[in-house]
Amino acid sequence: MGFNFSFVDGLVITPFLPGDSLLFGLGVMAGAGQLNMIWLTLGLTLAAILGDSLNYTIGRFLGEKIIAKNYRFINKKHIALTQEFFERHGNKTIVLARFVPIVRTIAPFLAGLGRMNYRHFITYNIIGGALWVNLFLFAGYFLGSLPWVKNNFSLIIILIIIVFALPPFFIRSKEKNKDIDADNQS
Repeated sequence: MGFNFSFVDGLVITPFLPGDSLLFGLGVMAGAGQLNMIWLTLGLTLAAILGDSLNYTIGRFLGEKIIAKNYRFINKKHIALTQEFFERHGNKTIVLARFVPIVRTIAPFLAGLGRMNYRHFITYNIIGGALWVNLFLFAGYFLGSLPWVKNNFSLIIILIIIVFALPPFFIRSKEKNKDIDADNQS
């Protein structure tokens, strides 16, 4: 129990860091007996689900207001494409977005804006929230007692941040390559 968690304390007050590393760190602390794993799991799962539900509601409410106002800078074609996207891919998007920083914040808002069926949204919101929280908490809980993890805790947190922050860059790069290929073919 002689674990030094000062690095984790610093991360908790830093809002721009991804939640994955914070969940892992909390799991490590629970594994060391400093936090109650049951309350962490229940509380954080509920918070994740409620947070995305609120974000969905804001997107739904603002989406209707934006569409009704006919702002010049809002492209109704893009809103229609968003609605179409969430009809086809909304379920998996809500679950997988949990594991991608920034996207996890935007996806439920866009699901609301795109008028994704709320029953589908809440079902996959619960699945995604529970999966995300439990995966990282329990990984920290069980791996945190390993000597290598204890001795390299800061490095592991940084690696988690890097690994889970990379997907948007690969997706963006892949989209640019598709655009370049399409331009070259025309």
